[in-house]
Amino acid sequence: MTAPSTAPAASRGGHWIDHWDPEDETFWNEKGEKIARRNLFFSVLSEHIGFSIWTLWSVMVLFMGPEYGLTPADKFTIVSMATLVGAVVRVPYTFAVAIFGGRNWTIISATMLLLPTIAAFTVMEPGTSFTTFLVCAMLAGVGGGNFASSMTNINAFFPLRKKGWALGLNAGGGNIGVPVVQLVGLAVIGASGGPRVLLGIYIPLIVVAAVLAAFYMDSISSVKNDTGAAKDAVKEGHTWIMSFLYIGTFGSFIGYSFAFGLVLQTQFGRTPLQAAYVTFIGPLLGSLIRPVGGALADRFGGAKITLWNYVAMAAATSVIIAASMQESLPLFTTAFIALFVLSGLGNGSTFKMIPGIFHTKALAKGLTGEEAAAYGRRLSGASMGLIGAVGALGGLGINLAFRQSFLSVGSGTGAFVAFLVFYGACFVVTWAVYLRRPAARQEATAATSEAKPQLSYAEV
Repeated sequence: MTAPSTAPAASRGGHWIDHWDPEDETFWNEKGEKIARRNLFFSVLSEHIGFSIWTLWSVMVLFMGPEYGLTPADKFTIVSMATLVGAVVRVPYTFAVAIFGGRNWTIISATMLLLPTIAAFTVMEPGTSFTTFLVCAMLAGVGGGNFASSMTNINAFFPLRKKGWALGLNAGGGNIGVPVVQLVGLAVIGASGGPRVLLGIYIPLIVVAAVLAAFYMDSISSVKNDTGAAKDAVKEGHTWIMSFLYIGTFGSFIGYSFAFGLVLQTQFGRTPLQAAYVTFIGPLLGSLIRPVGGALADRFGGAKITLWNYVAMAAATSVIIAASMQESLPLFTTAFIALFVLSGLGNGSTFKMIPGIFHTKALAKGLTGEEAAAYGRRLSGASMGLIGAVGALGGLGINLAFRQSFLSVGSGTGAFVAFLVFYGACFVVTWAVYLRRPAARQEATAATSEAKPQLSYAEV
C-alpha cells in the first residue's frame, strides 16, 4: 500500500533519506545495498520479537495449571483474542510506515511491545480474573502488526530484482519468533522457572530492539501511501480469493502455533514440560520451509504447488483425525508436525501467486512491458497487506473451532473435521479459478481475431 513517490521530498536530515533509487545499479552498488541490508537486519530483529510477543500466550497457558481456575475453553478464548487483535492491527500498521517513517514506526511498534509484556508480568499469578488475562492477551496482539509494517518498510528499500530474497528473509526471520518463544518457554519450564521468568527475558530484549532501531535504521522520505491502489485492491475479486486461500496456509500456521501445546495438554494429558518439548518443532519447521514453497512455486507455478499442497494438508488432517479417535499420541504428534510443515510450504506458494495474478490481469487489459509490470506491482503491493490481515484471521477461526470442539465432544476431533472440509474447499477454489482451462472456449476465442485475450493463471 506504500510506494516511493517520484516527487522530490523536503530534506529532514537525521535518519531520513531524501534520495533513494535502488533500481539505479550504480547507486545500489555504491551506497544503497549497504543501507538496505542494515535496515533489513534490524527490521527482522524487531519483527522477530513482535512475533514472539504475539504468540506469547501459546506458552503462558502452559504455565496456567488448575490453581488458575481456567477451563480449556477459557484458555482457547485467551489465545483467540491475541490472534484476533494481531490480525486486525495489520491493516493500520501497513499504512503507519508512510505516515511516521520506517525507522520511527519500528521504534514505536517495538516499544509498544513493552505494554503487553509488562502487563502480563504484573498479573501472571493465580487469583487473577479471566477478564484480566483476556485483556493482556489482546494487548499482545500488537506484536502481530509488526509483520505488516516491517514488510512494507523493507519493500521500499530493495530493487525489484532483490525483493523476493529480502521479503522472504524478513518474513522467515519474523515467523521464527514463534518457535523461539516456545523454546525459551521450554527452557524456563525445564529449569522450574515461573512465567515471570519468561517475561523478564523478553522485556530487556524489546528495549534493545527499539534502541538499535533508533541508532541504525532509516526512513525514506519519498514513501507515500497509495490510497488509490488500496481502494482498487479492495474492489479486485482476486484479492479476496487469495485472502481465502491464505487463511488455509498462514491462518493454519499461526492458529496451530497458538493451539498445539494446549491441545496436547487438554486432549492427551501432557504436562507443561512434556507439551513444551514438542510444540516448538512444528512452527520451527513451518518457518524454515516457507522459502522452499516460494522456490517450488517459481519453478512449477504457484497455483500447482498450492493445489497439491492442499491435498497433502487434507491427507495429514485425515491422519490426525484417525489418531485422535484412536488416542494415538505418537501418530497425532507426527501428523500435526507434518501439517505445520505443509502450512509453511503453502505460505510461500500462495504469496508467490499474488504478483503473477495481477501481472496476468495487466496483460489482459492490453498493457505490455514496464507498464504491465508497474500495474502488477501496484496492485499486488496494495493487496498483500489486506491478504495478510485476512489470512491471520484464520488463526482466530482455528482456535475458536478448537474451543467449541472441546466444549461439545471433549476433544479436538470435531475441529479437525471442519479443517478437513475447509482444505477441500481451498483445493476446489484453487483449481476452479487458477488452473481450470476451458479449452473449448479458448479455441473459439482464438478463431475470432477481435475477441479479448483470455486470462490464464495456470503459471502464476
